[in-house]
Amino acid sequence: MATDQSRTAARFMISPSVVLLLGWMIVPLSMTIWFSFQSYNLLSPGTEEFIGLLNYEFFVTDPAFFEALGNTLLLVGGVLLITIAGGTALALLLDQPVWGQGIVRILVIAPFFVMPTVSALVWKNMFMNPVNGLFAHAAKVVGLEPFDFFGQAPLFSITLIVAWQWLPFATLILLTALQSLDQDQLEAAEMDGASVLNRFVFIVVPHLSRAITVVILIQTIFLLSIFAEILVTTNGGPGYASTNITFLVYAQSLLQFDVGSGSAGGIIAVILANIVAIFLMRMIGKNLEA
Repeated sequence: MATDQSRTAARFMISPSVVLLLGWMIVPLSMTIWFSFQSYNLLSPGTEEFIGLLNYEFFVTDPAFFEALGNTLLLVGGVLLITIAGGTALALLLDQPVWGQGIVRILVIAPFFVMPTVSALVWKNMFMNPVNGLFAHAAKVVGLEPFDFFGQAPLFSITLIVAWQWLPFATLILLTALQSLDQDQLEAAEMDGASVLNRFVFIVVPHLSRAITVVILIQTIFLLSIFAEILVTTNGGPGYASTNITFLVYAQSLLQFDVGSGSAGGIIAVILANIVAIFLMRMIGKNLEA
């Protein structure tokens, strides 16, 4: 049992890290809030003035905001759908006893450790390039016209790239949950005449529900701030077709040099992310307590 002295010593030793972490978070957040109430443009230094909520009004009433918001939701939803479905399928395959199982699992998980920028560049130049990409060469072989992924389906293309990066994470979580499944239940259901589909729907899926909840919660937090893949591949275009909230904040701050509006967008993005997180914790997180 911990004594009062040991608790005090533990708090004393951990306090520097806590103070540093709070400073690391509070200082930038405070500066962002301050700039969001200022008319602050990098092209006009020395002309800063307090304008209240005008930056927030400008950012929210910008037509690009609603398009970026829709793109953000579509991107998150698309990646979650692909990673959960694909992760479940891969987990079922990797759970089978095959030769070289360990090597196969390492190869499947490997994409998760590739930097997002590197991954986006590989997909852009090696796979999805409409002239020299592998997909273009494959289309020519079968007599089809090469498809311009980033020109005709930019958001879908980014969704595929991001889903490829996060698929190993979902696979690893679901595979771990799958290995904890009591095989006696499956064997008993098989002896009772249950088909493979019925065993999957009524035994495997309920067992994986908590793992799927973890995947949704963790991935959503990170997917709301996708940026590198968009910058490297489409730069938010064509137009605003692949612009999400994070990229819109970047465009306002560093492309249009409007730090005030960009800061207001950043605060709005933080508020929206917290709303989504609270909603997920209330609606989905209950499954973790079951």
